[in-house]
Amino acid sequence: MTSPTRVLVLNSGSSSVKYQLLDMRDRSRLAVGLVERIGERTSRLKHTCVGSGETREQNGPMADHGAALKAVAGELAKDGLGLDSPELAAIGHRVVHGGEFFTEPTVVDDTVLIEIERLIPVAPLHNPANLTGIRTAQELRPDLPQVAVFDTAFHTTMPESAARYAIDPRIADRHRIRRYGFHGTSHAYVSRETARLLGKDPSEVNVIVLHLGNGASASAVRGGVCVDTSMGLTPLEGLVMGTRSGDLDPAVIFHLARVGGMDMDEIDTLLNKRSGLFGLCGDNDMREIRRRVEEGDEQAKLAFDIYIHRLKKYIGAYYAVLGRVDAVAFTAGVGENAAAVREAAVAGLEGLGLAVDADLNAVRGDEARLISPDSARVAVAVVPTDEELEIATQTYALVGRE
Repeated sequence: MTSPTRVLVLNSGSSSVKYQLLDMRDRSRLAVGLVERIGERTSRLKHTCVGSGETREQNGPMADHGAALKAVAGELAKDGLGLDSPELAAIGHRVVHGGEFFTEPTVVDDTVLIEIERLIPVAPLHNPANLTGIRTAQELRPDLPQVAVFDTAFHTTMPESAARYAIDPRIADRHRIRRYGFHGTSHAYVSRETARLLGKDPSEVNVIVLHLGNGASASAVRGGVCVDTSMGLTPLEGLVMGTRSGDLDPAVIFHLARVGGMDMDEIDTLLNKRSGLFGLCGDNDMREIRRRVEEGDEQAKLAFDIYIHRLKKYIGAYYAVLGRVDAVAFTAGVGENAAAVREAAVAGLEGLGLAVDADLNAVRGDEARLISPDSARVAVAVVPTDEELEIATQTYALVGRE
């Protein structure tokens, strides 16, 4: 009997589940889908069988993640891809926060579940939902390996000089305060794919990865190893994002509390949900912001300029951290699709060997590609991210070693 080669990837959010079923023999997708508005009367499941091209929808209340995953299992079974298939090797789960403890993908057992739960205070929006997804999948297939792949794991290689904040280490250690970083599966995948695009081994390449979506982060990757990243204890630190402020003088929080009379929950909401591009101009969709800029909207232009200013600062900072840069890679929704962002982020950095070719930058596509002129000292690339494939790859590699 041949060994099972399929991996189901689950990304469980607070009210949603994204999923993909992949065959790791050729890394092909067999099915993809999304359950949203879990716990509401208007829950919806959208499922696509890639082989047949058929898309189906279910609409109606799904009380919890258990009901949602049972509905997903039912849709997979209709395509002959059910969770009871002997071809299913494992289920891979995205887990946002792994702290310092988890530095690589891990087969889930009771100890792992306890540690993920202990990290809830530093990831209150994500780890509870990730745990629910794992426990529900365990109930559906208790005999199957469940593998946790952590967003933070790729960044655990940062040296202490990059990971530590300049506060009393005794207090920091007591409360697990340090820079963890996020989007790690994306940064791992994109840095490796950038090296492949250059025809080199990842160990030979230094890359600045710019993951620009509604959430945004940058990383400095030396020889395939992360040495710095922009997000910190939480995903709030770093670049200007869709609704998050990014870097901020910590005293702003004291000022808002003491002078503005705001409580901690109000400040949390302001910085995480009402700041960034949305806070600056009322839009967090880069397409809409660019449309407004082109129509002469000064508020949208200021938001765009602040976004680009912060991005350039991180490019320059990580150039200094790495010493030698072989490529800058743009990825995620904005990075892959907003040519104006890529052009503006690199403009004026010719002294660092960075430039984009206008014609190459204007091309849209799903493949990794270079957008810098042949004469550029540093390659500029667009590399579509694939976090689900990365999770499946890490999961399958781990199960294959068992």
